[in-house]
Formats: sequence, C-alpha cells, structure tokens
Amino acid sequence: MVTKYLLLLAAALVPGACRGGEIAPGPATALGASFAGSERGPVVPLDSAAIAAAMGRPGAFQPGGVLRFNFPRGDLTVTVDGIQLKPALALGSYVVFKGTRSGAMAMGDLVLKESEIAPVMTKLEEGGIDVTALHHHVLRQTPPIYYMHFHGEGAAVTVARAMLAAISLTSTPAPSPAAPPTLALDTAGIAQALGQSGRLNGSVYQVSVARLETITDGGVVIPPAMGVATVINFQPTSGGSAAIAGDFVLVAGEVNPVIRALRGHGIEVTAVHNHMLHDEPRLFFMHFWAVADAVRLAQGLRSGLDATERSGRRHEPEDEREKEDEREK
Repeated sequence: MVTKYLLLLAAALVPGACRGGEIAPGPATALGASFAGSERGPVVPLDSAAIAAAMGRPGAFQPGGVLRFNFPRGDLTVTVDGIQLKPALALGSYVVFKGTRSGAMAMGDLVLKESEIAPVMTKLEEGGIDVTALHHHVLRQTPPIYYMHFHGEGAAVTVARAMLAAISLTSTPAPSPAAPPTLALDTAGIAQALGQSGRLNGSVYQVSVARLETITDGGVVIPPAMGVATVINFQPTSGGSAAIAGDFVLVAGEVNPVIRALRGHGIEVTAVHNHMLHDEPRLFFMHFWAVADAVRLAQGLRSGLDATERSGRRHEPEDEREKEDEREK
C-alpha cells in the first residue's frame, strides 16, 4: 500500500454530526431546514435496530460511527458499450446515518430511472429531505440512469421512514443474500499497480481511498464513510480485462491535473460535479469509465491518484473495513 493514503471501504461511498439544535420547521418540510440551526448537548446514539426496522432491511456500521444501508438496483438491466453493469459497479443506492445532537444526519444517493425522478423528489420534499444534486455518472447508459443525492436531519427513525417512503416509489428489490466473492481478476496485480488494496463484492473488485483532510458540510464533520472517499470499481469482462467506474473526490486545484492524468491513460472522464451544498473544502466528484486490461487500467488510475495532493495521507488496515459496506455508483 502507499502509506500516504487512508483506505476506507465505502462500497458505500457519500457520506457527520448535526449543525443545528432543534430543527426549525421549514416552509415545505416535515423535518425542518437541514442546513440551519444551532445546538448544544450530547450526541444522540443511533438505535440501529429501530432504524433498520424503519428502513426495511439491516444496516451495517462503518468507521466513524456511520450506519449504512445498501439498496442495490438488481432490478435494472443497464448496459454501457455493450457491457451489462452489475449493481456493485455503478447501480447501488445507499443511505448512511450518523448520530447528531438533534437525532441523526442522513446522506447518500439514489439510483433512478428517468420516470422515477419526479415522484421520488416529491416524496423526499414531503419528508423534509433536501435534494443536493441530480445528475448522471456514466455516459451512454441504456436506459439512461440518474443519481439523486440528498441530505436530511432530525429524529433518526423519522428520517429513515421518509427515505423508505421515497425508495418505495422505485422498483428497488427487497434485500437478498450477497453474492459470494468470485475471483475473476488479477486483484493482486491491480492492488500492486494502484498501490491500494480492496475487496471483492461478488465479482466486482472495489477500492476506496479517503482524503485525510477534515471534510465538513455546513460546519459539520463528514466522515469518509458518508460518501466523501474516492471509489474505484473493477467489473471483470473477459481475458483479464475489466470495466471500471467510480469517482475521484477532489478539491478544485486537483480537477484538471486528474482529468489530464486519466485521459492520458485512455480513461474517459464522464462527469465532474458536486454532491453536497455546503461542503468545506469544496469537493468535486469526477466519474470515469473505461474497458481494457485491468492491471493497465489500474496503472492509469494510479496516475490519477498521484495527481492529487497526497502529502500526509495514511492507510487504514483492511481488517478495519466493514465487510458489508459497498459503494455501488
């Protein structure tokens, strides 16, 4: 591993504490304004069993006290350049919670068909959940798929119920057993080329790299497990080749050096945008796509990592990662 990086599995990017005391009701929200207020007092611990009951599926704790729920879109058949995307590569909705002084903060993103955007957005608004971004991550998807990022605060179970109400308007399937790890790539060669190791989620090899800087949103610290770590996913195709997708989490000065590094190695940059509204430092999420020899692609991705300001980064031991975590964007 490269000792200047902090490894943290996100299979999830994301994605904290509350920035306010009592949430003052907004003009069109049930939970109140997510980005205003002040508070004092102890952080309310998350009741994982109650939240899971409200979410309709089990969650898994991540580093930083983050509770994550995955909603892989196994119902979707999506192709890019003739390759069918697995949920673990780029089709995974997720919701993450962290305890706050007023209850909980929730963030994440939802993978949506075009017809699902309006009803889901309406239901989030009705539940007091702020939409913070809506965009694509990959080009040439058939059918087109969109990603809706969100932010909510309030009583954890209330937020969870609001999220489930919105997700229930999609055709997201009920929970099912995770696919067993399947080794179909030279993961040792990929890890050596990247200077980073990851884990298998089914047959998809997932790597996550967190920034060492303290990330805040509206003055509230956001842990890497809430969706602010670089995510790199490899889906095997054939003969040692892979389709890659994911996103680099960057500050402004890193955006164009990383674009040049990736494109110089034949990796397509498919989107550059924000996921949050009040983050500091301001973060830019750069999504990518390519299909080629997996180790060669890892070398190109390493050039992108090397184009970031990596001084002072460190690794987290792999056994500290939550095995059920996945960031499937």
